[in-house]
Amino acid sequence: MTTDNFPIITTDRLLLRQFIESDLENVFKGLSDPDIIKYYGVSYKTLEETKAQMTFFKDLEENYTGIWWAICSLDNKIFYGAGGLNGLNMEHKKAEIGLWLLKDFWGQGIMTETMPIICSYGFDKLNLHRIEGFVETDNFNCKRAMQKLDFKHEGTMKDCEIKNGKFISLDLYAKLETEQEK
Repeated sequence: MTTDNFPIITTDRLLLRQFIESDLENVFKGLSDPDIIKYYGVSYKTLEETKAQMTFFKDLEENYTGIWWAICSLDNKIFYGAGGLNGLNMEHKKAEIGLWLLKDFWGQGIMTETMPIICSYGFDKLNLHRIEGFVETDNFNCKRAMQKLDFKHEGTMKDCEIKNGKFISLDLYAKLETEQEK
C-alpha cells in the first residue's frame, strides 16, 4: 500500500505518513469507538469491515481524489489518528478536510497542529483555492477548533443528511488560500 512518491510530513512532534497494513487495528479502534464515530461519517463493527477504509485511503491516492495521512508520533511508534483531504475537485480548486483522533490523544493539540499542515499541503502542493469542512451542528468541539484555525462559518445546511435514521444538519466552514497564514 505504499508508494515511493507519497508525501511524508513532519513537525517537531508529529509524523504524517502513508497508511500501511499494520495500521488496520488502530483504524478499527478509532472507527469502531462510539465517542469517535459520533460525529464521523463511517463506522465499522469488525476488523474485516475496516479494510474498506484502508481501501478508501489507497483509492483516494490512486484516483487522485484526495490524500489522507496516518498521524503518528515523530518516531512512528504511536498512532494518533488520521487526517487528510477528500472530494478533491481540481476544476474548482477545492477539497474537503477531515480528521479523527483516538480518544487517548484528545485535548493534546494534535488536531490544531495537524490541520494547518494539511491545509498548507492543499494550498501549496495541490494548488487549491478553497478547503471546506462539514461539521455536524451538534459537534461543538470541532466547530470551536475550526474557528480557532481561522475557518470561516459560511452557513448551516439544515436536515441535509440522514445518519442513524435521523436527519442531521451540517455547518459549512471554509478557508481560502488567500486567508492562509504564510
